Amino acid sequence: MTIAGPLLKTRKLDADPWLPTAVGASIEVRGQVLAARGERADAVAFLNGELAKYSATSIGERIRKNINLLSLEGKPAPPLEVRDPLTGPTPAALPALRGHPVLLFFWAHWSGDCKSMIPVLAAIRKDYEPRGLRIVLPTRLYGYVAGGEDAAPAVEKPYIEKVRSQFYGTLSGLPAPLSSANFLTYGASSTPTIVLIDAAGTVRYYHPGTAPESELRAQIQKLLR
Repeated sequence: MTIAGPLLKTRKLDADPWLPTAVGASIEVRGQVLAARGERADAVAFLNGELAKYSATSIGERIRKNINLLSLEGKPAPPLEVRDPLTGPTPAALPALRGHPVLLFFWAHWSGDCKSMIPVLAAIRKDYEPRGLRIVLPTRLYGYVAGGEDAAPAVEKPYIEKVRSQFYGTLSGLPAPLSSANFLTYGASSTPTIVLIDAAGTVRYYHPGTAPESELRAQIQKLLR
């Protein structure tokens, strides 16, 4: 923050193209250093303080991700906003899914890493949905469509539907709530972000980024015992 700090006194964070990256990285590194020293509680307290300052900016999700990496597993799953889904089944609120393990797969229409996980999720769905696993595919609006072209929600939402139909066919019939709030709550600044919740509603696995199929299967097996 040595360089970025003074700049924040004269301009808003998201008014500069590089400030969000610089400030977000600085906050993330400081939190990681504190945690590496064994000062996890101090790291979480620091990150929560930064989240209070930056929750309404583009780095809010990144800060929350780092908080969740340090503290979310073993805690009750935060609420999931489900009132604005993509076409398909209406998503159930998480409390209505109690009694079933739940896999949340946060994805973005532009993300190649998300698309690379589709065969893994399809295989997991085939093997574990009959055994009680429930899969939910939260996504959000980003303000643009193909080629980075700016798009209003009325344009972007149908575009996301098109991407889903084209690439996510093997996951058809799964609920997909559309909400930026969910991405902030779960710190889904990296896509995909994968969250496993046990039948009692407790987070047991939190993983930003792609995950090996073997690892996901091992984590799900723990929840089905």
